[in-house]
Amino acid sequence: MNQKFDLEAFVRAAADAVIAASADGTIIFWNPAATRMFGFSEAEALGRSLDLIIPERFRARHWEGYRQVMARGASKYQTSVLRVPALRKDGQPLSIAFTVALLDTAEGRVIAAIARDDTAQWSEERELKRRLAELEKRSA
Repeated sequence: MNQKFDLEAFVRAAADAVIAASADGTIIFWNPAATRMFGFSEAEALGRSLDLIIPERFRARHWEGYRQVMARGASKYQTSVLRVPALRKDGQPLSIAFTVALLDTAEGRVIAAIARDDTAQWSEERELKRRLAELEKRSA
């Protein structure tokens, strides 16, 4: 069976956010799931820096890693999930889990992320750790 597969339609229909950025961190692709997750429309996100969704206190560390990945052309998060804090348009924090793909295009290197909102799981794990620490303290 040789059916034509519309990759762009698939990425636009995906439940997970798909975001791509150029070598300098400018957003060049933003699917509808990214809009649902972060609250910024595609028009609001395209052409803007990834700082749009990165909490200010994490930006220096983010950009240091970003530059290293762009220079190396590889990231351990191509095969492992990274969990980090992020920001919604309304200023609300969220936790996201994502992997990346590095693409070399005619316009230069591009990094694409496939992300999902991990806030509920992160909060649940934090609460479990708190409860475990409380139980350990009681038994000590």
